[in-house]
Amino acid sequence: MTFAAYTLADVFLTMLYFFIFFIWIWLLITVFIDIFRSHDLSGWAKALWVVFVVVLPWLGVLVYLIARGGKMQHRRIEEAKQQQEAFGQYVRTVAGSGGGTSAAEELHKLADLRDRGVISEEEFGRLKAQALGTSATT
Repeated sequence: MTFAAYTLADVFLTMLYFFIFFIWIWLLITVFIDIFRSHDLSGWAKALWVVFVVVLPWLGVLVYLIARGGKMQHRRIEEAKQQQEAFGQYVRTVAGSGGGTSAAEELHKLADLRDRGVISEEEFGRLKAQALGTSATT
């Protein structure tokens, strides 16, 4: 086929083949990642799944998605939760709160307690000095 005979339909068909190939590679990588990250499979079961997917790729991927597709989703959700918690812990550590409350939050709570009459003015002054003293040392 010459370049002049390469029609617009051929361009679209080539693009379709490229995207199908790209999606197929992405699906294979996703299945392999899930096989090796799965903690509920033994080593032998992982080896059998890998052999099945390598020897009969279309059937292997299809059977894997049917048999273990729901577990793939649960593992992804758990992984996202763990990453979110790790990120939150990192942010708290970097922000300096270490999971506790900051001096500004402490003062806000103390002022609210004082305004509601739960603590007296003297208690407020003592707790305020304590909150500011502990925040100055950390």
